[in-house]
Amino acid sequence: MIERDLAPVLAQSARWYPVVTVTGPRQSGKTTLVRATFPDLPYVSLEPLDVRVDVRQDPRGFLADHRGGAVIDEVQHMPELLSYLQVEIDERPEPGRFVLIGSQQLGLTQAITQSLAGRTAVLRLHPPSYPELLRFPDPSTELWNTVWALSDPRIWDSRILPDRWLADYTTTYVERDVRQVLNVSDLTVFRTFMKLCAGRTAQELNLD
Repeated sequence: MIERDLAPVLAQSARWYPVVTVTGPRQSGKTTLVRATFPDLPYVSLEPLDVRVDVRQDPRGFLADHRGGAVIDEVQHMPELLSYLQVEIDERPEPGRFVLIGSQQLGLTQAITQSLAGRTAVLRLHPPSYPELLRFPDPSTELWNTVWALSDPRIWDSRILPDRWLADYTTTYVERDVRQVLNVSDLTVFRTFMKLCAGRTAQELNLD
């Protein structure tokens, strides 16, 4: 793991707020950063369906089992949990108890603003910046190699071919996240839309 520029901000926020929420695009390094920053907090992922079912059936019991705090990952799957977390935090507002991790989604943002306003810091982790990429072993210092390789941590850490990674990422993004959030039914049309957007990246936008 490389040192991320957000790490000291994350640690400081946990000294101020009872809850810290880390959002950002998938595969930007959120879970790795949080678990490295808070190694003593128990880690729970809401990605497995059976875990979600158990938490949904007894959210109060789940929070009671983690009275000392926890890292709760993939929280976008259960935004309703935040209402129960609000009650728990109001009863015991000690800073740094819970760290929430979730991919940026409208439902998650709404749940945070409704349930945890004033109780959580909200931090957004972007993929590594160019100075952060240079912290990987044997980084390329050639600009266009870096641009082509993108900035996903897995590409640089595991040396995955960028075109292979991008194809897999696009497939999982389109087939999973987009369908969940936007209820897209025609994936062919949406892929065409994505290609048109990509072809116009970094160009002047003319709305006339």
